[in-house]
Parts: sequence; structure tokens; C-alpha cells
Amino acid sequence: MDITQMGAELLKSQLGGTGGQSNDMIAGVLQKLIGNGDQMDIGGMVAALQSGGLGSIAASWLGDGDNESISTDQVKQVIGDARISEAAAELGTDEGSLLSGLSQALPQMIDKSSSGGSLLDAVGGLDGALNMAKKFF
Repeated sequence: MDITQMGAELLKSQLGGTGGQSNDMIAGVLQKLIGNGDQMDIGGMVAALQSGGLGSIAASWLGDGDNESISTDQVKQVIGDARISEAAAELGTDEGSLLSGLSQALPQMIDKSSSGGSLLDAVGGLDGALNMAKKFF
């Protein structure tokens, strides 16, 4: 299973799975929130966490130990108010529910995508993720 579909299933379960949203619909929304609309960009999300002062949280998700939690406010800070609002409307849910679901799904998605360190290695370690973030800002 690819990371987008896994994320869609995680988010759907966090949203209660009763809103009539298909996995494909949720996957599309995730790709807009954590990517460029066409594909998931986990490396970009890690870079955004780093540049937002949440590097220790990102490191815990990339490492082999326990994942630190992320608050709904921190998720909103990293993704942005407008994007969260648009995504909630597209999914037919409220922003609070979406943020709560994302705060549970994001750590698992990044953790699973970085199993064995492949994601962290791909961006050049935590320093590489930070350097990548600097290019965006």
C-alpha cells in the first residue's frame, strides 16, 4: 500500500468514516495538503515542520523510537489556515475534526514512509531537511 492510500485510510478512520468520503477523495485532499496536488510530498512536510520550529517532532517521526505528538494548532501552523479550511469544506467536515485527524495521521504516515531511514536519507538527514526548507522560505 502506498503512503497516500495509507494516509487516506488513517484520516478516514480518524474522521469516523461516516461522512461519505471515499478513500480516493481523502487521498486527493491529502495530496493537496501534503504535496503539490498530484502526489504526496512527505519530504516537503518534514521540511515545513523543521522550518516551523518543530524539528524535534519531525525527528521523532523519522527515527525508530516513539513518535512525539503534534497539536492541532501546530498542524494548522504548518499547513496553513486557508488550506485547512478548503480541505475541511471539500471533505464536508469541520476544521477541528480534520485537524484532529491530521494530528493523529501525520506522525504515522511519516513514520511509515521513513521506515529504515529511507526518507531521512533521501533528504540528507535532518540537516538536509532543514536546508531544503530554507529554499522554500
